[in-house]
Amino acid sequence: MDGVLYDSMPNHVVAWRDSMAQFGIEMTEHDAYATEGARGVDTIRQKVKEQQGRDITEEEAQRMYEVKSRLFHEMAEAPMMPGVKELIAQMKQCGLTIGVVTGSGQRPLFERVLSDFSDFLDEQHLVTAYDVKRGKPNPDPYLMGMQKAGTQPWETLVVENAPLGVQAGVAAQLFTIAVNTGPLPDRLLAEAGANLIFPRMTAWRDEWHHFYESCL
Repeated sequence: MDGVLYDSMPNHVVAWRDSMAQFGIEMTEHDAYATEGARGVDTIRQKVKEQQGRDITEEEAQRMYEVKSRLFHEMAEAPMMPGVKELIAQMKQCGLTIGVVTGSGQRPLFERVLSDFSDFLDEQHLVTAYDVKRGKPNPDPYLMGMQKAGTQPWETLVVENAPLGVQAGVAAQLFTIAVNTGPLPDRLLAEAGANLIFPRMTAWRDEWHHFYESCL
């Protein structure tokens, strides 16, 4: 969702930085992008452990995450990623089932994605932080996505933009394409195991038919 369907990561960077500062936690732009795709509560528990040397419960992390979510929703609505809706339309025309697998726990964002992509997506094919106990980079979110879609690994394609998401796709034994919509170097996506890397969503959109025909 974030960084794939929406150009929302710049807003998340600010929300992470300002919310965590309230709890004495430093969260940099690099941290936000490097942990993108993980469940928010997992990121918070990890940062508290690293910087304050203490373990917190998921409930405490959830309360901190709610502060981050509130700051995020006070910001201007992030635009849809250029090219992504046309890409999904091409996928749908080829008979693919569309699903969204996100580490987000922000319910207003789920409502937005279901509205914006209502021609391609329904709630039964949406996996969120609430559907799994272990988030990305574990394979669980994508295994749940396949379960909801009724597909096998050899029938499934992952589109990701973050190293943790790429690792999750690879761990689930799925063909994983990375679209580098953020500031991290391509090297990190390659090291995470991406099968292909595109520089932006419009480039992936323009290559879709060539890619799909070569897979048939």
